[in-house]
Amino acid sequence: MSARPAKGGGRWVSVPPERVHPWIDGFADRHGPFEASGDERVVRLAAADGALAELHAPFPPMPAGPPYVSRLVAHARAERRVGVILVRLGGYAAGVFHGGVLVASKVGSRLVQGRTAAGGWSQQRFARRRRNQADQALDTAAETALRVLTPHLAELDAVVLGGDRRAAGALRADRRLAPLLALETEPFLTVPDPKLAVLRDTPELFRAVRVRVVDPS
Repeated sequence: MSARPAKGGGRWVSVPPERVHPWIDGFADRHGPFEASGDERVVRLAAADGALAELHAPFPPMPAGPPYVSRLVAHARAERRVGVILVRLGGYAAGVFHGGVLVASKVGSRLVQGRTAAGGWSQQRFARRRRNQADQALDTAAETALRVLTPHLAELDAVVLGGDRRAAGALRADRRLAPLLALETEPFLTVPDPKLAVLRDTPELFRAVRVRVVDPS
């Protein structure tokens, strides 16, 4: 489980679905009895010593109302069919997961030259060539996503994007992807070059329960 500082105080912890209930038991062991509350997106645990845990459900909304902890655990552990599209300039990956199992995928790359320090007309020609290469790479990424995910569209519960935010933003402008992106949900997956191994590991990110923990003052 990874931890990082949270804006506004506290820290973020990512908890695998199978570990949510043990994590909550550990929270109670460390901080004492707690009161649970929540809504369709977050379950809040307010402990006797002043500690707070906000558990953000993956794939919201979840069913509303108590019992909050059991409801969150059941929602987080549900098996879903999720489409994943990863794109970085020159690299792309598309996959369909059932639970944590990859059932369809395609990974590839297209050459996009790096930046150059040359100037004048040579620099302008290079910039045009680089833009063309980038456009072609994004078009190939979109075509790959369509080819891999569209056959599963009727079964998909969600679509998750990742890679580079700028490249993903450009991909969102492709109208061909509109039916798939209508299912887009958080989190955005910040991952390195989208190789097959990177794609296979994405369920650890999109299935996790994100927890904001604020320790007693």
